[in-house]
This record gives sequence, structure tokens and C-alpha cells, in this order.
Amino acid sequence: MRTQVGIIGAGPAGLLLSHLLHLRGISSVVLERRSRDYVERRVRAGVLEQGTVDTLVAAGVGERMLREGLPHHGIELRYGGAGHRIPFEKLVPGRAITVYGQQEVVKDLIAARLEAGGDLRFEVEDVALHSLEDRPYLTFGGERLDCDVIAGCDGFHGVSRPAVPEGVLTTYEREYPFAWLGILAQVAPSSEELIYARGERGFALHSMRSPTLSRFYLQVPPDAVAEDWPDGRVWDELKARLETVPGFTLATGEIVEKSVTPMRSYVVEPMQYGRLYLAGDAAHIVPPTGAKGLNLAVADVRVLTEALAAYFRDGSAGLLDGYSAACLKRVWRAQHFSWWMTTLLHTFDSDDAYGRRLQLSYLDYVTSSEAAATTLAENYVGYEW
Repeated sequence: MRTQVGIIGAGPAGLLLSHLLHLRGISSVVLERRSRDYVERRVRAGVLEQGTVDTLVAAGVGERMLREGLPHHGIELRYGGAGHRIPFEKLVPGRAITVYGQQEVVKDLIAARLEAGGDLRFEVEDVALHSLEDRPYLTFGGERLDCDVIAGCDGFHGVSRPAVPEGVLTTYEREYPFAWLGILAQVAPSSEELIYARGERGFALHSMRSPTLSRFYLQVPPDAVAEDWPDGRVWDELKARLETVPGFTLATGEIVEKSVTPMRSYVVEPMQYGRLYLAGDAAHIVPPTGAKGLNLAVADVRVLTEALAAYFRDGSAGLLDGYSAACLKRVWRAQHFSWWMTTLLHTFDSDDAYGRRLQLSYLDYVTSSEAAATTLAENYVGYEW
């Protein structure tokens, strides 16, 4: 069996890459170790930058997103007993975010690929990469897939990055001394926009997925487990961290999902080796405070699509050779913003009174200076394409 691009991973990166390549007349096969049902139900990111929204619309897979997604034109930073809105419509006119769950993006992309006759293979076992420097091919479940190029879109724990020989990649990593407890609840959002709350008890985030489904996050110790957080404890802690401004009451409801996410910053350089090109979480992880993970994956895929289109059109390898360098400029900018948002809004056990007061002082600067607020807004809605 042969294809032009073998894609490992049926998350947003792999599926979008396959679809964009299809629009350019380039064939691909997508291999995914999980079931279709699993990837369509897997709850992950939910904040789409303006550039991500524009990309999905231009690719013809944005109709449901535009109909059901929730456009937001600001966020609230809540601390010190007050809320401070960052108004995107004033600071970055014409740009916004859209709240639309990653699993919904995946559903839309799978539907589009199948309608176009795309080759998606779920529950694939024993995927392995071979001959990456010359004539790459993939093996899986007793089959062989010859490719011109392999795209590793299989996430942090996938098989693509470990297939690169030892010593080729340089790793940059930072682990944070806390995790996020994520909660999905059948309750209408208590706010029209996202609330980022910083308090002495720790960080909390009020988000949403639909008019009837809310998403919350709590800063918890790094070794926390979801089972230690019964529903009553969750709501009590969310109320303590979010009900800190006059007149705000947090609505509660049935919790349908809980999970703990470690907080980590991670980058490998370069994002390519031979005919293997890494995209999304296979190459970089950001703490979710900045809402950049899914959006970085989309940015990687856009760069890779243009490079592959030039390569298959006339054999030009210049863009492919420069893929990693082009992506890493955006990756490191997003790393910095995500690190900055994380350190700005979380409490650290290592901080003394001076450190905590300094943090509040900087929050005051961000919410009182139009220049500082504009920088936050520009980064949050996404960098220009």
C-alpha cells in the first residue's frame, strides 16, 4: 500500500492536515490507535483563536462551529475581590475567540474526511516508523504503508517522536508544582465570558462548552487524583475561589466528568528529522492557562501543508527544510505567553509574602495599563498568520 503522506494520529492536527492536503490534491492515510468513538468523545481544549476559526472556515469544516460555537470578545481577570475585563473589541478590533470543544472540531473533521473518501484507520495496533532518512514507510497490524513523507501528529505519548534517533532532538522542559482538576458539568454558565480567578486558595477558571454545559478548572497539588474530589468538595472549592466579587453566584449542577491534568512546558528542536515532521503535542506542550495547545497544532499544520504542497507540486524542498524553524518562532512565543499567564495567576508554595504581593502588583499593572492589556489580548486571541 502506498500514499504520499502517512499521518499518525487522528486528533485535530492529523485530521486537519489530511483534509488540507486533500484540498490540494495530495493523498494521505491517517492511522489512529484509539477508536473513532474515543477520539470524538475526548474532552480537551475549547478556546479557538481567530486564526484557527478562519482556517476551519476556509477549509469548509466550520459551518457547525459558526452555528454552535460561542464567540467571546473578552475575558475577566478576577482577583483581590474585583473583576477586571480585558475587552478584545477595544484592544484588538475585529479579532475574538470562539469557545468550541476540541471533540467537536474532531467530529467535524472526521465527517469531512469520510465524506471526501478519506482513508482513516482507527484502532490500529503496533504502528512503527522505518527508514526516515530515505524511503520512509510505516508498519501496523501486519501491513506496510510506503510514504513520501510521514507526519507525526500523535501527541506527547505517541510513537513518532521516539522514532527519532537518540541525540538528534534537543528537549526543553519545565514542570509546574501543581496540576489542574478539570470538571465538566451539566449546568448553564454563570458568566458570559471566561473568568480567570487568582486567590490565596489557588487558581480557578470558569469556562463553558455550550449554553447548558460548563467547564471548570481548579489548581490542585501535582499528585492529586480525581477520586479525592467528590462533587460536594468540588463545588465548595469552586465557590470559594470564584464567588469573590459582589453579586456573583456560581450555579451548580451534575458533574459528568473529572480529570487531572499535569502542568508542563515542553519543546523539542528541531520538529523534523529526515522525512518525518512532528506537529502539535508530538513536538510541544504548553500549560493550558494560555489556551494555546490546539491552536499551535493548527498553526503547525498550516505551515506543513504549504511546505508539502510546494514539494509535491514541483519538488521544491525549501519550505519543508524550513518547517521546524518557521513553526518554532510561533511555538516559543506561545510558550512564553502560556508560562506568563500561568505564573501570573497561580499560587506557588515557594512564594513568600514578597513574591505574592509582587504578583498582585503585576496583575494591577495588566488591568490598569492599556498597553499591558493589549499585549495580553493580542496574545490570547492569537498571533497574526
